[in-house]
Amino acid sequence: MTRRLHLNVNANALGRAPGGWRLREQPLGFLDIAEWENLGRTAERGLLDAVFLAETHGFGHTDFTRPWNAIDPFVVLTAVARATTHIGLVATVSATYRHPYHIARLGSSLDLVSGGRAAINVVTTSSDRAGAQFGLPAHPDRDERYGRADEAIAVIRQLWESWDPDALVGNRDTGELTDRTKIREVDFTGEHLSVQTYYQVPRSPQGHPVVLQAGASEPGIDLAAKYADAVFCAEHNLAQGKEFARRVKSRARDVYGRDPDTVLILPGLWPIIGATEAAARDRYRDLSELATDGGEALTSLAAQLGVPAERLHLDRELPWELFDAPDWRPSSYGFANSVLATARNENLTVRGLLGRHIAGGGHRTVVGTPEQIADEIELYFTEGAADGFNLNHDFYPDGLDLIVDHLVPELQRRNLFRTEYEDTTLRGNLGLPLPVPTPV
Repeated sequence: MTRRLHLNVNANALGRAPGGWRLREQPLGFLDIAEWENLGRTAERGLLDAVFLAETHGFGHTDFTRPWNAIDPFVVLTAVARATTHIGLVATVSATYRHPYHIARLGSSLDLVSGGRAAINVVTTSSDRAGAQFGLPAHPDRDERYGRADEAIAVIRQLWESWDPDALVGNRDTGELTDRTKIREVDFTGEHLSVQTYYQVPRSPQGHPVVLQAGASEPGIDLAAKYADAVFCAEHNLAQGKEFARRVKSRARDVYGRDPDTVLILPGLWPIIGATEAAARDRYRDLSELATDGGEALTSLAAQLGVPAERLHLDRELPWELFDAPDWRPSSYGFANSVLATARNENLTVRGLLGRHIAGGGHRTVVGTPEQIADEIELYFTEGAADGFNLNHDFYPDGLDLIVDHLVPELQRRNLFRTEYEDTTLRGNLGLPLPVPTPV
């Protein structure tokens, strides 16, 4: 079978560019569910695999300076499901602050509503402020968060797989609604979690939701290799991307006995598209000027890198000694290490780094024509650094329209991307097999 590229749209707050909302006719459109439905229709018109939504816990005062994910991702994606027929729906969930039964039921509910198009992206929540949000005296440390996440995914999988595919009967003549011999009780006791119950939601047409994982630390790579159908990551150069893909896929094969081809690597990519390279650079400059007023850009970059904002000086190099300290704690090791690799390889000042990443955004940014951006995508895809990408659009609708109407046709012309959906389920469109029950 010909290997096909996979493309999601990372649709957070209706656009990645922090100042992009200022260019929209409806600057508060991120609160309008009709806008989200239209975004889903546009993404489906482009035959994209899925609409992806992140989730943030531990909000701070500065988080309200630009649009945010105000509406719960499952609510947004349920509306998108009702407005579309094929596109997948990826909701991010925190294994640290949501119970696995709750996560399982939300995922199954979205999966049934959409006819088998749901996925969950399991994260461990890095913000130190999140503990107080949920009434805890402190935010759990990384080892505890990843230990809980491992058990949470195990429980979620057991809940989903506790129903056999033919357990739901619905026979009006015999009065048999379910075959109760094909529904098993889940009894799990671990170091962090304990669950004993029957699950209340039957299987969907794709078996159960696709599982994504985002994390580039050692525990994150191990969690992805053990459980993930797809891995969301931040890679800023080809060598880095190839090495990350090799580590995840080889660990999935060698440690967990999985087929590495069923673990998809999906780095984030932010294309800034123009009819000409000059037009694309003008668009990038305009978005940068809207976003980088100095304070906000530095604050965002500092939070991402896990250092005090006052230690970042625009015309100096980064404070490298802070990143080597044993107490260094970035918001995301994957994002931070990718950004630091770019800064080190290109000997960038803080100002230069901000020029490469609008307001400190952690994903690789490519500025150019559809053909130039397709060149980059094709290179990473054919070299094995990516099985596809989570595409960030700068602001809606313009940024997504440029992807759908100009970048996608160029990728189709190169025979890299589909010209029609292969299936009605997300698992089918990703080329993933139906899930095989794991031993309890």
